[in-house]
Amino acid sequence: MNFGKVSMTKFFLQMEEFGIKSVKVHRNIPPQTLVEIATQKNEGIVTSTGSLSVKTGKYTGRSPHDRYIIDDDETHSNVDWGNVNHPFSEEKFEKIFQKMKKHLENKEIFVFDGFVGAESQNRISIRVINDRAWQNLFARQIFVRPSAAELDSHEPQFTLLSINDFEAIPEVDDTNSNAFILINFLKKIVLIGATSYAGEMKKAMFSVMNYILPSHNVFPMHCSANVGRDGDTALFFGLSGTGKTSLSADPNRMLIGDDEHGWSDKGIFNFEGGCYAKCINLEKENEPQIWNAIKQGAVLENVVIQKDTLKPNFDDASLTENTRAAYPLNYIPGAIVPSVGTHPKVVIFLTADALGVLPPISRLTKEGAMYHFMSGYTSKLAGTERGIKEPIATFSECFGAPFMPRPAAVYAKMLGDKIAKYNTKVYLINTGWSGGPYGVGKRISIKHSRAMVTATLIGSLDIVKFRHDNIFNLDVPTTCQDVPAGILNSRNTWSDDDAYDLSARKLAQMFVDNFRRFNNVPEEIKKAGPFGS
Repeated sequence: MNFGKVSMTKFFLQMEEFGIKSVKVHRNIPPQTLVEIATQKNEGIVTSTGSLSVKTGKYTGRSPHDRYIIDDDETHSNVDWGNVNHPFSEEKFEKIFQKMKKHLENKEIFVFDGFVGAESQNRISIRVINDRAWQNLFARQIFVRPSAAELDSHEPQFTLLSINDFEAIPEVDDTNSNAFILINFLKKIVLIGATSYAGEMKKAMFSVMNYILPSHNVFPMHCSANVGRDGDTALFFGLSGTGKTSLSADPNRMLIGDDEHGWSDKGIFNFEGGCYAKCINLEKENEPQIWNAIKQGAVLENVVIQKDTLKPNFDDASLTENTRAAYPLNYIPGAIVPSVGTHPKVVIFLTADALGVLPPISRLTKEGAMYHFMSGYTSKLAGTERGIKEPIATFSECFGAPFMPRPAAVYAKMLGDKIAKYNTKVYLINTGWSGGPYGVGKRISIKHSRAMVTATLIGSLDIVKFRHDNIFNLDVPTTCQDVPAGILNSRNTWSDDDAYDLSARKLAQMFVDNFRRFNNVPEEIKKAGPFGS
């Protein structure tokens, strides 16, 4: 592909200014060429589906304790520092940066130039630099790809440098381990080292957008989004493993995006140009759109491949539960390109309750939506982070605390303002367990979860009766189209009523205890939580 002399000249000047020189550069090369290079370098193999299969080694999920934000004049008073947003000094950042650039001398790098954000007024231009061809293919498929004209005039606002074979020395570099993710908002640079898990690149740029956009009155969200045939937009919030990707990939609706969006005065826009779907236990019958998207140009992470047939074995979790597939948005039939939508009519919060006590579906008021948004209750599922072997109950504010640099109240206020302004309906759907906790009960079937989602979208819940759950302070429908009435009341699915009541009150108290950490919260929001607290 010819990018023109002016473009290449500008590119090398930009690279020189960035400090990278004496390297062999592959810039914005086609997916098939990246696949060929990756296989030649033994980075991966081509499967029977045509997809590129790779293994990420030690790191098969995010490393939250290795992610840092540089503490400087820009971030010091704006970031919610603590267990999620770890501070890192400017001096230590600069030392690692210089060592990484030195490490690259006389080596081969792969460069992708593109954007984060499908709405032109609220996107940032990025440059992704990798030492692995397959990771650059991932970047090309997951971020927004530029037109030829946009590429010719491309000026990166943020640069992400991900070098797999560069390791930090914790006792020298002040890192937690040999791996690191460093986000520098002042210099507009992201550095990633020692981890091959490609999700770190995606989530680092998501964090960048989540910090930048509120100052532009744009609400950044960890959610998926789709649109119906009549143009009605719906949002799906939830942490990894709660069903955002699966439930938004609806054959009767058009996909806007599966993970990261902004809500501006114009409507919804996707941050990405692709999808990053979990594919453990993937079945064509249940998730045909994802199944069919795993083809030439797609990247499979840590999926076991059968040696004789080269077929992916999606049921094999021997490498990790967090098996992934990355592919362009246009691999999904009917996906919206450019990926933008109108102001949403329905917002759905997805949670995977491992205790098995939350109602499968409930309706939220504006205050209730803000409460549950700030709480962000779910269960961390196996494989989404290193060390997670079975579901663990957790609270992750904004349904995405690992990616939200600002205080939760900043994002919650934006949500409440949007709900009020556009009269958006909000529902909480539990895709977790029923009939008992994890290990005793069963996970709610995706068929029934889909039916509940459909009911919210077509408005059939507007005409049914609701009962009030006094423990969780939630309004629960007594009937829902295509869902057995017996599962709508979680208590009825347990064999022991007293055991249910004990577990339900335990979870409700966990909500209350967790919410105490938020300061200066209006009383009406507190009262929207369990026990009317």
